[in-house]
Amino acid sequence: MYPEHTGHPPTERVVTIHQPAPLAPVQAAPLVPMQPAGIPAVASIVLPDGRIVTGYAIEPAKPEPVAAKPAVSRTAVNIALGGIGFAAFCGGLVLLTAFVAALAAFIHQLIILAAVIFGGWIAVQVFGASGHRGGTTVNIRKAVIKRNHFHG
Repeated sequence: MYPEHTGHPPTERVVTIHQPAPLAPVQAAPLVPMQPAGIPAVASIVLPDGRIVTGYAIEPAKPEPVAAKPAVSRTAVNIALGGIGFAAFCGGLVLLTAFVAALAAFIHQLIILAAVIFGGWIAVQVFGASGHRGGTTVNIRKAVIKRNHFHG
């Protein structure tokens, strides 16, 4: 990294500094541009040190005029927003009616299922009990007699 000590004395470098010398002003008469028609005029500028710079004059770029946008009336905005709201409402109403129809179909199927199960239970009770197994037997003649006895 660093040079090793060798015992040689450091070498000195001679540096020369140059100062800029100002230019002598040049006295020249300004040029008057004379151009034929159809060619842009040439502009000349005399610099402070006497030099003359000649060139075409450049006009600043003009932006193109922006077309004025027509103002949108509040009535048109309100009508558009109302249309969007109405469309959203109709979409929600369609979904609501679809939900109600699906719910009604589900309830209808539950009712049919309950009727089938209850009807099967009744059919088993009526057709399945072929004897009197612990059921209550009522003798209608005695009941009628008892009834007539009490009220007779």
